[in-house]
Amino acid sequence: MMRAGMVGPLGPVSLVERDGILVGLEWRMPEVGGTSALLAEGLAQLEAYFDGRLHRFDLPLDWGTGLNAAVRRAMTAIPWGETRTYGEIAKAVRAPAQAVGQACGANPLPILIPCHRVMGTNWFGGFSAPGGVETKAALLRHEGAILL
Repeated sequence: MMRAGMVGPLGPVSLVERDGILVGLEWRMPEVGGTSALLAEGLAQLEAYFDGRLHRFDLPLDWGTGLNAAVRRAMTAIPWGETRTYGEIAKAVRAPAQAVGQACGANPLPILIPCHRVMGTNWFGGFSAPGGVETKAALLRHEGAILL
């Protein structure tokens, strides 16, 4: 595995690559660095996202398997600046909303697979980053999403 990081507007993030695909985004700088064309491109795309120049990532990602893969692909289909509820995703992937919430929480590639765009029906939902829902709100504000 190789890791490379950057400091963005939400603090440090690093990407983790294994066998030519991105398998993780961590909310810290890597302890041991590395370099590859994929990590360089991933960091360049993250920078473009934070600058507002990129609305959809084009990188080889670890989608997982089974329900996790279905939920991750459904999250990736949510357009920039829009949100969906856990229930809407659940209906799309034909699974219980609680299972969708667990799959969102298990997303190893936040931002790249935009779990921040998934909300509860009457609540904001959680988020794995330092700062939790405040970071989720910051990402949604960055994308111009309407927050209730």
